[in-house]
Amino acid sequence: MDDLGSAPAAIGQLGETHEPRVPSKLYALKDRDTFIVADAMGDIAGQGDGFFHDDTRLLSRFRILLGGQPPSLLSAAISRDNVYFTSHCANQNLPLPGGPGAPPGVLHIERKRFLWQDRLYERISLVNYSRDEVIVPLVIEFAADFHDMFEVRGLKRPRNGEYATPQINGRSIRFGYMGLDGKERASVISFSDPPGRLTEGRAEFMYPLRPEGKLDLYIEVGLHDGLVPSRERFAEQATHARMDMRARRRHGARIRSSGRLFNEWLEKSRADLALLTSMMDTGPYPYAGIPWFSTAFGRDAIITAWQILWFEPSLAKGVLTYLAKHQAEEVSTFRDSAPGKIMHETRKGEMAALGEVPFGRYYGGVDTTPLFVALAGAYAERTGDMALIDQLWPHLERALHWIEAYGDSDRDGLIDYARGQESGLANQGWKDSHDSIFHADGRFPNGPIALVEVQGYAYGAYAAMAKLAKRRGEDAAAERWTIKAARLQAEVERRFWMEEKGFYAIAIDGESQPCEVLSSNPGHLLLMGLPSPERAQAVTQKLLATEFSSGWGVRTLALGESRFNPMSYHNGSVWPHDTAICAMGMSLYGERDGVVQLTAALFETAANFEMRLPELFCGFARNAGEPPVAYPVACLPQAWAAGSVFMTLQACLGLTVDGVAGEITIRDPRLPIGIDRVQIDRLRVGDERVTLVFERIGGRVMVTTLGRPKTPVRLIG
Repeated sequence: MDDLGSAPAAIGQLGETHEPRVPSKLYALKDRDTFIVADAMGDIAGQGDGFFHDDTRLLSRFRILLGGQPPSLLSAAISRDNVYFTSHCANQNLPLPGGPGAPPGVLHIERKRFLWQDRLYERISLVNYSRDEVIVPLVIEFAADFHDMFEVRGLKRPRNGEYATPQINGRSIRFGYMGLDGKERASVISFSDPPGRLTEGRAEFMYPLRPEGKLDLYIEVGLHDGLVPSRERFAEQATHARMDMRARRRHGARIRSSGRLFNEWLEKSRADLALLTSMMDTGPYPYAGIPWFSTAFGRDAIITAWQILWFEPSLAKGVLTYLAKHQAEEVSTFRDSAPGKIMHETRKGEMAALGEVPFGRYYGGVDTTPLFVALAGAYAERTGDMALIDQLWPHLERALHWIEAYGDSDRDGLIDYARGQESGLANQGWKDSHDSIFHADGRFPNGPIALVEVQGYAYGAYAAMAKLAKRRGEDAAAERWTIKAARLQAEVERRFWMEEKGFYAIAIDGESQPCEVLSSNPGHLLLMGLPSPERAQAVTQKLLATEFSSGWGVRTLALGESRFNPMSYHNGSVWPHDTAICAMGMSLYGERDGVVQLTAALFETAANFEMRLPELFCGFARNAGEPPVAYPVACLPQAWAAGSVFMTLQACLGLTVDGVAGEITIRDPRLPIGIDRVQIDRLRVGDERVTLVFERIGGRVMVTTLGRPKTPVRLIG
């Protein structure tokens, strides 16, 4: 999901920028439309890091110094619930004016911070463990550049707005900026103690600390002037932040296993989804990822909602309702929109407001519209909630109209894309970097381009609409969409299948020629149930073979392809959500051993990333004793990476919930490697909550229910 695409960044020619290099280990917190990204010291250096609100950087520098130098790092961590960031440091040598200096390692410095209601709260605690009094020269450096997120990512602007003279008021400083869009933005830094000296770029404090003495300095950063920071305010607002996060994590069934580390993966993934989910007026909505994509994306939210649909369907309801509300109304080549199309992305920054980039509300995703319809169908099957479907029906019909009237631009029976203007995305599937779609010899195809997985999504959309129409008593419409689904299925099987390779081509170009490249994209066809069983088996075997399977997950491109690069964004890297979709698709066709292997691969990857899967990582082959290789600017956390554990677990368990029939079906259940028991508490089916226990007994997985639920549980295989 690269909304800039890799060409040099220039207004009107976006392509793909190179995000700025940042420290390899970043720590992120988020609240609503505000987030902070800093290094292990808690410092912001003004590269790709910062304190952001509505796609604008409000702090571009924020670091502490003791005696003119940074302290020495001891450790750093994000709390399990994603509320607190804590960094522990020690002093380096402290020279004292006119006297002996304090030796290194006698002062403990703790920085603890959290976000609440778009405001940063921080506490700096100092403890003197020496036997002598220490004079602590503490300096906090800061700056506010008010750069738009696209500037932070590398885009160059011909000019910016006007910066106001910073206003210094005793224990606070206010930075102001009047954007070219006529909107005033501000950043206010406040201190609990008045600094001895406060300038436009630093606050200086001089604290005497007796032996075993301790002091706390409280800092707040927000959009407006606030009350004076204090211990009481810090504690009170922290309580609100933790209670709110706890409430967000309580939705849906609870999943526990016999494995301590596996449980940590489940809990961290759930905490990441709670962190990234914002409450809109239409319900909960997962933002894509931090730092580059902390905003509403269509495709990412749909996939994330689908990943957890089986145990938490309310997220899908929120996603569907939000996207329906923002459905396109007009044709715009700048925004790649047409009536009925579903949004790809929305931004709130200055550049989007001015039209310097098209992403204020951008529709350049060819797959989001059919995925929207397919998710509506999956949601209805999972919940039986036809009231929401009736509410969404006009939007679903308009989405199908876009697929039929606009999605097939050359009228060849396939859904395709070609950007309207150079400012838009060159490639408009989930692999949307500029070099992700090509022919076997490396040539880039002429458009319009029809991606193989998009045909699968459209097939799923037609099939979903047919079922929904049937339930609504619209038999003629149901028959029409059933026929369209069958025709599209036949076209895909005829035009994309490469007999000699036993696999599907990644795309058909504008000259009706297949791009005969082995990619992970056909794995998405399996999720939609499009391939014949024989071809699904061939795709499964190929995806599990060494050319695709790195040992850590499924590569986006097979070894040996002309543009293969394990360090690239889409041409050989591993994306956890892509692996999870492939695994779920395999499971629907009866594969279990391979699904268990892929689940183990992702679990072991998560263990190397502190139980948190990144957006992507490099596709190098797994070697004994070596960890997976990180992709340097991957978002972490990322919503559909966090959701991957739940989709792969469902694939292992072979579990589906039929909300229409009011029953649970379990087909040939397996447990992840090393896990002997999984318990799912309070799985909602209609008005009932069901608890399921999967347990390995004598080499088989047995399934039992606790209590006496009325909901039938069918075990097959």
